[in-house]
Amino acid sequence: MYQITRGKWNDHETVILHSDTLEATLLPSLGANLIRLWDKVLERDILRTPAESDLDYYMTKPYHFGIPMLMPPGRIRRGQFQYAGVSYQFDQNTANNNHIHGLHRLQSWQVTCAEATEDHAIVTVQFHSSEDKHWMEQYPTPLQFELTYELKGSQLTQQLQVTNVGEQTAPFGFGTHTWLQLDGEPNRWTLQVPVTGVYELDEELIMTGNTLPLGDNEKLLSGMNLEGTDFDTVFSIGEHKPEAWLSREDGYRIRYTGNEPWFKHWVLYTRGTANEIICIEPYTWLPDAPNLPFGNEVTGLIELEPNKPVILNLELEIQHP
Repeated sequence: MYQITRGKWNDHETVILHSDTLEATLLPSLGANLIRLWDKVLERDILRTPAESDLDYYMTKPYHFGIPMLMPPGRIRRGQFQYAGVSYQFDQNTANNNHIHGLHRLQSWQVTCAEATEDHAIVTVQFHSSEDKHWMEQYPTPLQFELTYELKGSQLTQQLQVTNVGEQTAPFGFGTHTWLQLDGEPNRWTLQVPVTGVYELDEELIMTGNTLPLGDNEKLLSGMNLEGTDFDTVFSIGEHKPEAWLSREDGYRIRYTGNEPWFKHWVLYTRGTANEIICIEPYTWLPDAPNLPFGNEVTGLIELEPNKPVILNLELEIQHP
């Protein structure tokens, strides 16, 4: 049975999608973050979910919970780059006066559709970057975003349609910072990700332009147990399908996949030695993409042409034992 209900998180309205097996909570007014995914079968939170008491922390770093959208993802050296004769200067909001994780934070999105049928529950929200003065100061080309979440059985699909409504071609990158719970038992979980190489980072955690062999990370190809792992690592997918599997020893599995040809890179992040969480982050572009000595086919930088929408899909499927 599918339903749409409304709720509150710290006086901010939430829209909740229900199926027989999952419950997904969207927070439209604070960045359209999917802040909770509840497994009804096993009664567990799949994502790192903010408590009511986390409001101040959320307002500072909203990308530390749920499935926050990063536009663009990763670091940009000094927040500066050139593209098609235009100079861009993003906020210098992390160490060494670099920029991290894009222009999207706490913007309010408008709910345009929320309905449940016999087949699915679906919610659509929209945001126009021209409504955000500070966004336009950093990125002068206006963009229109339409985000749709569809819940069907044990599968949650996220579709982002981005349209350049300006007059000049503009660069775009997208990723998510998806916080998946390990329940303090990393030894019970294995991660399988199709990767071909590691992108080298310098002392500022920014790309050097070099690619390193996988080394011990080659275990990710067949399934790496997460006990003792410590990731803050950017991987190339190569020619592989962008599909990751997080599996527990009892047969509980999470499949996370993006649509081709857009998603070219994975970032894995455990916030120190793996314990409570692992972030599995599909990226379309490499961090600092406009400043790298590679073509767009490698960096994944999307050239947004005026009035030509780009559709980015991500699927998160829960498979019960």
